[in-house]
Amino acid sequence: MLSVLALGLLLGMQHALEADHVAAVSAIAARQTTVRRIVAHGAVWGVGHTLTLMAVSGLAIILGTTIVAGFERWLETAVGFMLVALGGQLIYRLVRDRIHFHMHRHGNEAAHLHAHSHAGDPDDHARLNHDHDHPRALPIRTLLVGVMQGLSGSAALLILTASSVQSPMLGFAYVGLFGLGSVAGMAALSAIIAVPLAYSARFLTWAHGGLQGVVGLGTVGLGIKVIIDTQWPALTGL
Repeated sequence: MLSVLALGLLLGMQHALEADHVAAVSAIAARQTTVRRIVAHGAVWGVGHTLTLMAVSGLAIILGTTIVAGFERWLETAVGFMLVALGGQLIYRLVRDRIHFHMHRHGNEAAHLHAHSHAGDPDDHARLNHDHDHPRALPIRTLLVGVMQGLSGSAALLILTASSVQSPMLGFAYVGLFGLGSVAGMAALSAIIAVPLAYSARFLTWAHGGLQGVVGLGTVGLGIKVIIDTQWPALTGL
């Protein structure tokens, strides 16, 4: 039993590192500028992910059933559209802020490249007064993204495993440790992601914008791939 529970914990950590999970959290974290906030988003994603797993796995254990294959495919497709939306929003905000680069000099110092945003232009004063981030104690959007992704990828296999064990208590414990592993895995990954994001936000504005652009484009690209991979076989009859 202990070996099964330990396996659940390790698989949860591995599950957090699936490409669509990493892309979603990266797209959300890219707008943050501190290590603490980025890691917090990763952990909250894991909590939302675990809530869905516990709820659906509980039903599967009680009813002795699992997710229908066709429904699972549509869940994956929905995750693909969500990734496109997350990446697209990140790219939109970069374009909206109109960041560009020019040579800049302070007094007698040597000229250096400087990133500048036109988001503060006078014609934008109304938007600036009302359209800016208010950090919450609990990032609700990140929690909802975790909830949405709780049924994607290998999570369906988890529910099948949990519903097939002889002891319901063992099944619940397995899912709980799997969820704990996903929280720990995503928090650890977020800590790694946080280093270049937080450093570039503070010292290298041009690099920070570039990182956000790469993350946004990568997230959109992965979302499109997920949509195609899940729907193309059904459309072509393969």
